[in-house]
Amino acid sequence: MNSRIVIPQVAPDAYQALLNLEKYISTTSLTSIHKELIKIRASQVNGCAFCINMHTADARKSGETEQRIYLISAWREADVFTEEEKAILALTEQVTLISNHVSDEVYQNAARLFNERYLAEIILTIITINSWNRLAITTGLRAI
Repeated sequence: MNSRIVIPQVAPDAYQALLNLEKYISTTSLTSIHKELIKIRASQVNGCAFCINMHTADARKSGETEQRIYLISAWREADVFTEEEKAILALTEQVTLISNHVSDEVYQNAARLFNERYLAEIILTIITINSWNRLAITTGLRAI
């Protein structure tokens, strides 16, 4: 791959703003498992190998099992995820594939399972990882 722009060098203030959003996400009440499920699934949908590699490692450090990590991409057919986790994964997919919009069914299911603050934190985490995915893919970051 040809050399591509290095955003932190060219636009450090913008990059710092994204880092600040990530810092906010780290202070939310979301469980570490919920955060990593979001980050892994959005990264899978977007095809961001760099982020998949990073967040599967982070999930393991947070106590996530290999079996569950392997089954994230097929979560609908896996009985290892809770109702809440499935709602998070469904919302993650629909926000990531936003051109199809977020259905009332998926949104209302998540709203039924989580209080408003937790739901806001879920949505902000989904938005943040999608930003990181797009930055990594566009600038050619590679999984090591």
